[in-house]
Amino acid sequence: MTKVTAYLVRHGQTYLNMYNKVQGWIDSPLTEKGIQDAKSAGKRLSKINFAASFTSDSGRAIDTGKLILRANPHNMNIVSYQYPELREQFHGYFEGNDLNQMWQFVGAQVQETTEKEVLTNFGLERARDLIHRADLYNNAENNAMFWERLDHGFDKIRENTHDGEDILIVSHGMTIRSIVDRYAPKLDLGVATQNGSVTKLIITDDDIQVEYFNNLGEV
Repeated sequence: MTKVTAYLVRHGQTYLNMYNKVQGWIDSPLTEKGIQDAKSAGKRLSKINFAASFTSDSGRAIDTGKLILRANPHNMNIVSYQYPELREQFHGYFEGNDLNQMWQFVGAQVQETTEKEVLTNFGLERARDLIHRADLYNNAENNAMFWERLDHGFDKIRENTHDGEDILIVSHGMTIRSIVDRYAPKLDLGVATQNGSVTKLIITDDDIQVEYFNNLGEV
């Protein structure tokens, strides 16, 4: 059985994060804090001898990955991949809108008014279906669409790694939390994935194990 250790990092803070805007497939640059988020993750991961790096194709993830690898003494030998399958979930019509307003609109379907209420009472996967249903243009990903895409991304990672390797993955807050919610629900305590945090995965041929989630300390 092939076993790969993945250090999964959320990108650094962006301007849309700072402005509390919905940011899925829409992109914005890293803030100064976001650059420091990435550099901090790079310092904490600098002793890991990565065989490869995988990021989403969003600029914020690519830039974070570059800053992390810059701190790694093995960076010249690390192969980098950019996969759209590792993007954040797509919010369709709501992209770029105020985050609180989106949840008020989405939550009205189930008589809730905040993100915390919707996620606590209905869970991440049902919430994706609610966002999809509320999208006036019917473009937002529902839960099945999201997981079909992300599962394909993990299959591509498996195809491009070998047993015993350590790899870097840079992705997005809700995507990372969704992985934890599915494969290690006891670790998802209802907190947001922090910018620059590390989540450690063990990826095998047919499963994913989560060793820890949302770590801002030593790895």
